[in-house]
Amino acid sequence: MVQRVRTEAVLNRQVLMNIVLSNTGYRVAALALSAVSLAVFTPATHANLQVQFAESAPKDRFSFSNLGVCSLKDVVLTIDLAQTRGKLIFDTTATGAGVEVYQPFETSSSTVKLVGSSSVADGETSLTIGIDTIGTGEIVSFTIDVDDTLPQSQLGMIRVTGSEMQGAKVTVSAQGLPVSSTMFGASSSTVLELPEC
Repeated sequence: MVQRVRTEAVLNRQVLMNIVLSNTGYRVAALALSAVSLAVFTPATHANLQVQFAESAPKDRFSFSNLGVCSLKDVVLTIDLAQTRGKLIFDTTATGAGVEVYQPFETSSSTVKLVGSSSVADGETSLTIGIDTIGTGEIVSFTIDVDDTLPQSQLGMIRVTGSEMQGAKVTVSAQGLPVSSTMFGASSSTVLELPEC
């Protein structure tokens, strides 16, 4: 009788252990499935940067908008106009390659500065700026004059259409991200699709 009670107790303990192990297995499996679901269905976080050119008088403007969910730090950004459809140049002095109105590089933000030079030479086709930080949804900008050098153009040499920006190349690097680049199409804006941050 005593032996049978002991045997039943051992069997009951094994059944309980199997239930616990089974439940633990289910919990582990559920946790694994949750992790897979998060990996598959959680959207990647990006810090895409929109670059926009605005023709205006007397100053043209380049604006940079952080469209993503991550702040960008230690940004180095180059604008290269050498291959533009309108053969664009920066017109920064009264003499030189530009025509009529001219404007030097200017920014109202202390976080934006020229890199490698204190000014942009007249007739130059590229410039590089450094930006300390661009927060989510933030916009930073600078002004300058851009002219085309076509013998004949839609709005004359002192005004630039969106299609004349086609071929402009924008290259950017930022803290923790590899170098990325994009080119303007037939409009006056483009988006740098940066990797996950």
